[in-house]
Amino acid sequence: MTTGTSLASQGSTTVRSTPDSRESLRRLAFRTLDVVAPPLSVRLAARLWCTVPTGSGRRRDDRPIPGLFVDPSEVGSVALPGGRRVVTETWGEGLPIYLVHGWGGWRGQLGAFVEPLLSRGYRVVAFDAPSHGESGPGLLGPGHSTLAEMAEALRAVVETHGKPAGIVGHSLGCAAVAVAVQDGLDSPKLGFVAPTVEPISHTRDMARALGFSERTRVGLLRRLEAMVGRPMADFDLLAMPDRAALPPTLVVHDRDDREISYDEAERLVASWPQADLVSTEGLGHQRILRDADVVALVAMFVAP
Repeated sequence: MTTGTSLASQGSTTVRSTPDSRESLRRLAFRTLDVVAPPLSVRLAARLWCTVPTGSGRRRDDRPIPGLFVDPSEVGSVALPGGRRVVTETWGEGLPIYLVHGWGGWRGQLGAFVEPLLSRGYRVVAFDAPSHGESGPGLLGPGHSTLAEMAEALRAVVETHGKPAGIVGHSLGCAAVAVAVQDGLDSPKLGFVAPTVEPISHTRDMARALGFSERTRVGLLRRLEAMVGRPMADFDLLAMPDRAALPPTLVVHDRDDREISYDEAERLVASWPQADLVSTEGLGHQRILRDADVVALVAMFVAP
């Protein structure tokens, strides 16, 4: 169900710069490889697709400073198959609520949620996905990961720290949460902030940006399926109500988001039977995570 709620906030959005010389070279490389070496074009596209982005906005640290209101956190780790380890951080006591960052992010980005959740009597558990933040490399090596691996990490952290009382996700982290729920993870409520809803559709954006052909794009999808061992259709959030029972979900998305279109949130709440949408303006894709009204609303929803 979609609601017409609007959460008014002040903010600004940074306009992305025009493609640089490196992107121009990539476009030239794909145009050439599409013709002379299609399999190599597919491998290069897959490598770029799985490359974890970097940037100062994704490294912002909003975790509370230990002091009068918040006790020091406990930093640990959880093992994944193949010798991988992900870093975890926990605050407080009680039933756990999990914070799941997005693609290229880390646990500190969702730090603004810690104090409100603690004040409501819950334990907060955050982690860095493989090849993100302070965690070790993923299956594809340093600086590379997949959505499937992010969902796997969430399931492993939950197995260690206990059944969720709720989960808060951001961006591609929302998709990781949804995949984990589809695969059997039980959470009574979900809070999605600026969710990525149709990862497959973003391969078309990538093809347009880098100038590779539809043949390469289809080959990319097949290669990704082989890498993660499951159909790419499994990662389409819009089709998940046909495959799993989904819990009540609050979706908050900014109309001015330049990374993930607001339309994705609208399509999600139209397809999920127990989802509601709250819109903001002027916060973009990152600042929305530290807006006091957004944080309070999401915390109140997942931690009643």
